[in-house]
Amino acid sequence: MPRTALNPDTVFDSLQYGFSQGLIVTGQRRILLSGQVGVDAQERTVGPGLDEQTEAALDNIERVLAAAGAAMKHVIMLRIYICEDARGDQEVIAAALRRRFPDNPPPSSWIIVSGLSLPEWLIEIEAEAMLD
Repeated sequence: MPRTALNPDTVFDSLQYGFSQGLIVTGQRRILLSGQVGVDAQERTVGPGLDEQTEAALDNIERVLAAAGAAMKHVIMLRIYICEDARGDQEVIAAALRRRFPDNPPPSSWIIVSGLSLPEWLIEIEAEAMLD
């Protein structure tokens, strides 16, 4: 799948936060993922911290993509819902994105919400992917 990241110098440097301003992609199959939270396969919340929950949500995205024959390199958009209680710890999310998407990271939207489905959840991440 050809992809070209767009990061013009006429807008702020989003790469420091682990995402691109835009992405040009071409492909044949588009995959839309439900929001993934910090739970394991038994629906247990992985930990109380944003770091553990972010990593688990990204792990879950990888697992769903793998079931479709895709990988993180196919992700073309993220929507990240951050619980208001975790608002001050957003560098944790940026660091996780930089690790998972070291080259041409996908665009993303970061949305602060008052809460998620369960009170212990701090983050939910939706993803879109495009396959060849």
